[in-house]
Amino acid sequence: MTTYYTTLESPLGELLLAGDGSGALGSLSVPGQKGGRTVQPDWRREPAAFTGATEQLRAYFAGELKEFDLALRAEGTEFRERVWAALDAVPYGATTSYGALAAAIGASRAAVRAVGGAIGANPLLIVRPCHRVIGADGSLTGYAGGLERKRMLLGLEGVQIQ
Repeated sequence: MTTYYTTLESPLGELLLAGDGSGALGSLSVPGQKGGRTVQPDWRREPAAFTGATEQLRAYFAGELKEFDLALRAEGTEFRERVWAALDAVPYGATTSYGALAAAIGASRAAVRAVGGAIGANPLLIVRPCHRVIGADGSLTGYAGGLERKRMLLGLEGVQIQ
């Protein structure tokens, strides 16, 4: 299967958007992202396949969009998909904790590390808002794109972190 991609300049650096050509976004990575994707030799550049995503991302960074309306195609284990669905429910300008996400999916407190692993494996930075997950004490915690980017995204949404 061919992977299609485009890039988009943003306040976070050049974003890499990729998908299978179905019209759904499969991944969104930032430069230097832990576990992020990079363009492979057999990928095909196809900006038109991502017009809706690039328009919505531009509007988000301009402060004009608070909720993405995109077809997403990121596959993971059943557990990861449950965590990602809970992430999708965290509204713009709000934050949550790993423990609260575990509770939201009906997982035990012991599953908090697994929830953190699922969040860290999120292939759709920004549009699936893992940047909205903070420590139980309100502190800024890990982000695959780097803590400065996380702080910037939260600041864009009006969230101030200690």
